Amino acid sequence: MISSYKKFTLTEQLTDEQIAFFNQHGFIHFKKFINPETVTSIIDASKEVEQKWIDNNLEKVNGVPIKYGKDLDGSPIVQRFAFINQHHQTLSGLLLDPRLDGLLPLAGEGARLGTEEKDGMVFNHYINGPESKFAKMGWHTDGLRDIFYGAKLNPMLNVGIHLSTLKPENGGLKIIPGTHKQSLYQMLFRKKYFLDHNADPEEIAINPEAGDLTIHDGRLWHRVAESSIRGEESRRRVIYIPIIAGKYAPKNENSPTVFYQRFAGIVK
Repeated sequence: MISSYKKFTLTEQLTDEQIAFFNQHGFIHFKKFINPETVTSIIDASKEVEQKWIDNNLEKVNGVPIKYGKDLDGSPIVQRFAFINQHHQTLSGLLLDPRLDGLLPLAGEGARLGTEEKDGMVFNHYINGPESKFAKMGWHTDGLRDIFYGAKLNPMLNVGIHLSTLKPENGGLKIIPGTHKQSLYQMLFRKKYFLDHNADPEEIAINPEAGDLTIHDGRLWHRVAESSIRGEESRRRVIYIPIIAGKYAPKNENSPTVFYQRFAGIVK
């Protein structure tokens, strides 16, 4: 078990030390992947997409339900965007950064950014307010998705680009290092998916600053803890992009809603 961990700098090619750290623990944290100006431009772009979706009463993107909520002033907001990279050039442009390609070897041969697969680039907007619909997320592994898709359990990594600076009281991403090496039985039954929000004695907190990048193995148990503070200081935004291998399976506007996403209401 590790109680603290080393943070790295991402270049176009991973070092042996970085690869070894990831292989051992199932995650890695890079500092200052993007600068404050880029963070601001990404948030501004998300607001543009949000307004279009609200104006058009959009319910799904490529079969994936949009999670709406209310901001602190009661106005409607999008709290989980799927495939947002397909709706603004600032977000699609972010994916052209060559440093992201440098992460692909962590998933093995044939790995790629899942810009048109799974849920594409996901943009999460958490706020702990009286009408928020998205303040936390229970324990889960991303690897379970392949089972719901009826597919072989292929390597899947999740790249997080953090747009908010988090303190411990902000909650945020909690992981159990090393669980990417667990058995399939443990991946399915160690926790009650999305329903269990309890702290685990082996978990560690990922407390990024705005602009940091993290990557974790999809088989790793993780959760998003609710902020212990309410109001504006609880607001946090993060982008997730999958790195996947296996058969190419793009989605489009005619794609069906996956079984587990029909129960998205249990994901808070």
